[in-house]
Amino acid sequence: MSDMITADLVDLDLAAQTKEAAARSLAERMVALGRVTDLDGFLADVAAREAQMPTGLDGGIGIPHCRSEHVTEPTLAFGRPADGIDFGAPDGPADLIFLIAAPAGADDAHLTILSALARRLMDPDFTAALRAATDPAATASLISGDTAPPAAPEPAAAATATATATAEEPPPAPAAPVPFRVVAVTSCPTGIAHTYMAAEALEQAGLAEGVEIVVEPQGSAGFTRLDPAVIAAADGVIFAHDVPVREKERFAGKPTVDVGVKAGINRPAELLAEVRDKAARGETTAPVGTGSPVDEAGGPGEGYGTKLRKWLMSGVSYMVPFVAAGGLLIALGFAIGGYTIDKAPSVAEHFVWTDTTSWAALLFQVGGLAFSFLVPVLAGYIAYGMADRPGLVPGFVGGSIALTINAGFLGGLAAGLIAGGTVMAIQRVRVPAALRGIMPVVVIPLISSAVVGFLMFLVVGKPIAELQKALTDWLSGLSGANAVILGVVLGLMMCFDLGGPLNKVAYAFAVGGLANPNDGSLKVMAAVMAAGMVPPLAMALATVVRGGLFNRTERENGKAAWVLGSSFITEGAIPFAAADPLRVIPSAMAGGAVTGALSMLFECTLRAPHGGIFVLPLIGNPVLYLIAILAGTAVSAALVILLKGMGGRGDGKAVEGTPATESGTAPKVPATV
Repeated sequence: MSDMITADLVDLDLAAQTKEAAARSLAERMVALGRVTDLDGFLADVAAREAQMPTGLDGGIGIPHCRSEHVTEPTLAFGRPADGIDFGAPDGPADLIFLIAAPAGADDAHLTILSALARRLMDPDFTAALRAATDPAATASLISGDTAPPAAPEPAAAATATATATAEEPPPAPAAPVPFRVVAVTSCPTGIAHTYMAAEALEQAGLAEGVEIVVEPQGSAGFTRLDPAVIAAADGVIFAHDVPVREKERFAGKPTVDVGVKAGINRPAELLAEVRDKAARGETTAPVGTGSPVDEAGGPGEGYGTKLRKWLMSGVSYMVPFVAAGGLLIALGFAIGGYTIDKAPSVAEHFVWTDTTSWAALLFQVGGLAFSFLVPVLAGYIAYGMADRPGLVPGFVGGSIALTINAGFLGGLAAGLIAGGTVMAIQRVRVPAALRGIMPVVVIPLISSAVVGFLMFLVVGKPIAELQKALTDWLSGLSGANAVILGVVLGLMMCFDLGGPLNKVAYAFAVGGLANPNDGSLKVMAAVMAAGMVPPLAMALATVVRGGLFNRTERENGKAAWVLGSSFITEGAIPFAAADPLRVIPSAMAGGAVTGALSMLFECTLRAPHGGIFVLPLIGNPVLYLIAILAGTAVSAALVILLKGMGGRGDGKAVEGTPATESGTAPKVPATV
């Protein structure tokens, strides 16, 4: 690891008060050595990783880290602030700060070295030596492993006991009881630090508790699968993870404790005790695992309302790429070939290479096929969110049935929930060990598909299809005040949580209408996209008009918000809302409501599900559409300026405790609405 950290990357007197300032100070040292090419871009990646989960650990340790395209080689910087910095650890601020920078394509060897550092952080002698270090070069040598930390002196009593035991012939020892055996899997979103720290903590706790434990860290460098014989012999399983456990079915049918990765670091002994208790009670998981990554991500006290939201969001999140690809291809087909392109013959039977209409038909028909997956994918991944991979087959079957009986988007929602619930019910049935092997590949798909098919064809499908038809007819007849009211509601939903669940519900409602487009559904799609563009555009405008109300970080974020808003990425307003939600969110909602209402009033239409201003040629009444967006942007910007001014926010502090002169960058946001 000596090439990863040098004396120039060590700051034993780190002058920083916040985690953002600490990351910037250490990153600047990386830039000076040519190991980071773009300071702000790298810091944005660090912040995005931090937004997924705090990187503070018990024991006064902060490990901000990320993989970034702006890193030229794996690098580690170390800082030791005089006063602790809050990295979100339960036990308080951190005084040992490690900034880990890995290239986007870091090789396995370097990631293995970084994982070794993560394990060493669990050694109290190592951290004590770091706190006592006075020389940067010696500190770099200690971190790189070239110098071993001084070992703690052996207590006199222990030394005497050792000498006595050596001098005397020990009596014959009784046969040792078979130890309690545990297998564990650890993983985190980045797969660099927390993954291996949790593994080390569990191994050390197992050693202290007399538990035989074998851990499979599933990190960025891949993972080495546990020997099936070791899994078979285990008395219990611990999953400490923040991303899905890969090949989870290997651990089926055993007492299981399922927690986040930080629990594996902070309370490994408790997890071992918990899995012991479950084993003593005979409590085992269902034959193919319990739940899915979506279900397991929540806390133990989550209600069904929270879980339902996560299940639905699982389906929507997997559906969005099909929406973007299929919808934009369809829109391009219309743009090139005109609105009669849907009547073109199949390109498999008739295609003229030099004919523009043939190329337009190709785009339209490929997009149409991609769009035809929307409802099955929605249903399949709702079921996946509930019951993991066994839910996929009945979910896709139910979604296809929803298309067959014209139950549409609502049918897909119902099919996904029915499929997931059916699989979860089957998983709770205890089966003989001899049948467990065929459960996930034969029994569960067979029974669940039959149940879902029966319910969708003969019980719930037809009423849902009627409801879907009524909704379609209502959208087709929307006009006047009703259309404006719907535009207001959709605008409020799009801007309330800025890319969160309510935003996604409104977006999914609009996209569902594109599967069978009519004049009303095209108006809804236009209103939803217009309203979703308003929050980032409004924040960008406000930073230009009254820059003194925003700190330097927010003003920099405002520059990016112009592009994000124009591209229909509502999340571009999140940094502003996170810093000042009581002023920003109501302002954004007001502007979104205005834009949604005006878009419906102007009867604007949109056939593309995404794209922002870049699909303007595909918008009906484009000039009025732009006016609607500009009006909402102006309203939101004016309100946020007014509220910040009234609240005495002219001091330039957007986040309490963050100096106005401090520089930083907001996390990158995903390219979704």
